Amino acid sequence: MSPKGLLLLNLGTPDAPETGAVRRYLREFLSDRRVLDIHPVGAWLLLHAIILPFRSPKSAHAYRTVWTAQGSPLMVHSRALTAEVARALEGEYVVELAMRYGNPSIPDAVARLRARGVSDFTVLPLYPQEAPSSSGSSLARVYEVLGSGWDVPNVRAVPAFHDHPGFLDAFSEVARPVLSDARADHVLFSFHGVPERHVRKTDTSGTHCLASASCCDALTDVNRHCYRAQSYATARGLAARLGLAPGTWSVSFQSRLGRTPWVSPYTDFVLPELAAQGVKRLAVMCPSFVADCLETVEEIGIRAREQFLASGGESLTLVPSLNGHPTWVEAVVRLVRESAPATSSPASGAPRAESASRG
Repeated sequence: MSPKGLLLLNLGTPDAPETGAVRRYLREFLSDRRVLDIHPVGAWLLLHAIILPFRSPKSAHAYRTVWTAQGSPLMVHSRALTAEVARALEGEYVVELAMRYGNPSIPDAVARLRARGVSDFTVLPLYPQEAPSSSGSSLARVYEVLGSGWDVPNVRAVPAFHDHPGFLDAFSEVARPVLSDARADHVLFSFHGVPERHVRKTDTSGTHCLASASCCDALTDVNRHCYRAQSYATARGLAARLGLAPGTWSVSFQSRLGRTPWVSPYTDFVLPELAAQGVKRLAVMCPSFVADCLETVEEIGIRAREQFLASGGESLTLVPSLNGHPTWVEAVVRLVRESAPATSSPASGAPRAESASRG
């Protein structure tokens, strides 16, 4: 039998903390129409006249503050996770890591799996909450690459795992001792932001998402695939597991870009508000990231800490991401195995049809 392939997907990172490498990364990233989904002329002008000339040097400087001898934190932790998952699934799957933007690229990772004889693919986007600009773009690119040949393989995608017990248990296990040591009097769940228009595009009813202050209080058939609603569901699940009392935790969204409205509340607005309310020891969890990266280590661990202290807070503790934690490795293995089709033999020796799960 041909081996089964597992493709772990993350967003990506520059090859080096240098302006040229960052510029190449940002060009690929922001040329994606699922990311910068505005009029093509306006998108081109914004990217080439403003973002690339001015943001590339600033981002390169930020990357230099977190870069390690082994590379960017995202790459280091993603490779460690891939190695542990491959070890746990040895004999079941051939495992490869790919980045939506940058290296290792999706075409290269797919080529390596095909060279091993893989014709049955499981794809796991490492984004807990689904969004058109992350899981949507990553899966679309995988389908494009796999569908470009004459022998299109079987493909199944592991759905978003924002409320999966394995994911929530793993993040809780990582966070619990950190919160205890920090003696935090408030926990902020800071998720990566997305433009409001992206959320509205996922609302097939056209009447629910962002229409009221309570639109994300529960997951329903209407908002089940809404990024903001899934983020709040993750926060509720983690708060329950960590035993956080009402009023001692809140949700915010970070990393917005441009002047158009993004989902709120904004993390950089919430920080001084919490300090003004008397919060002294703040802990921040970033549950939209399964690996520490620029957005966690630099944006929260450095800049957000400076902002909170300048606003009157005493300490800000960044809870590490899941990275290669053993409980997270177990959760990934569980997600993959749960997504596998039934192994019962079909009747009369007929070939078994497989349908891909929704990502």
